[in-house]
Amino acid sequence: MNNVSSRVATLYGAVRALAIGATMSAAMSMPSEALAQSLFDGFAAPKPKPKPAQQAPSASKPKPPAESAGVNGKTSEEVVAHVGGSEITASQLRAYFAALGAREQAAIVKEPALLSQAVRALLNERIVLQEAIANKWDQQPHIAAQLEQVRERAIVELYLQSVSNPPANFPSEDELQKAYDANRSAFVVPRQFQLGHIFVSAPKDADRATEEKAKKSLDEIERKLKAAGADFMAVARAGNEAADGGEPGWVAEGQIRPEIRTRVMGLAKGAVSESIHLDDGWHIVKLIDTKASYTRPLAEARDQLAQQMRAERASALRRAYVNELLKRHPAAVNEIALSNLLASVPK
Repeated sequence: MNNVSSRVATLYGAVRALAIGATMSAAMSMPSEALAQSLFDGFAAPKPKPKPAQQAPSASKPKPPAESAGVNGKTSEEVVAHVGGSEITASQLRAYFAALGAREQAAIVKEPALLSQAVRALLNERIVLQEAIANKWDQQPHIAAQLEQVRERAIVELYLQSVSNPPANFPSEDELQKAYDANRSAFVVPRQFQLGHIFVSAPKDADRATEEKAKKSLDEIERKLKAAGADFMAVARAGNEAADGGEPGWVAEGQIRPEIRTRVMGLAKGAVSESIHLDDGWHIVKLIDTKASYTRPLAEARDQLAQQMRAERASALRRAYVNELLKRHPAAVNEIALSNLLASVPK
């Protein structure tokens, strides 16, 4: 291995390998529509952790592909991809795969193209990295200092994750039940409405010509809806400006605009509202169906609750660990020196 390749491997291994674990951990809490992007980012640059979101029940982790045996039973180091002087081996990808959460692993098994996208993103990163190293860009003092900061932060984060991981058997069934009973209101699913929607845009600040055009469209829609045997959805698809095309969708009671919700509450199933004039235009809704509010049973909420409890326990263990360290190694801040430093900063 030449000097440039050696420095690439050293720098990449010291910084990226440490950071990727935190990135993959953060990806586990992303909603399903962000899954492909989370995988892509896992092989690109670390992102800040997103806020926790409600997850679907996690699948059991698929096992990574087994290593192929070579001559005399030794595992072969198969090169899966390469760019320039850098290679990505099967064992490296197995390590990346193992670092993923259950949802991401299941997604890759279901749609292998996601892994291919991630590998191509990694190749793009590797070639840029090689170019930077070849130009000795990383040896500039201010760049080296930033890289060391990244390395230190990655070590701190991953170490804290390792010492604050709750026991594998936490929470127990009894702990889950107690937490569920104490927070039953958090598992209430509000009443939902399945609505068809027709929208004709007419902003309140629109000019006269726009208003007249909107009113003409509205009159035509209302005429069609009042015809015998009118098909609401056919009319909606033909003359609708709603973002979803008017297709029926389930909406929680609290997500419906108050002015529309009032009208919806007075509709029988299958009924169509009169046109509702709001500041963005005209709305007509059809109540297709309703779902009563209910409380999710523990069996349905178990995975979400267990994940939340483990996250809270990990956070508590992390705080306790840091506090214990500070008891053994008290920290001190020179407030006078700090004030002098702030005073010296150019205004």
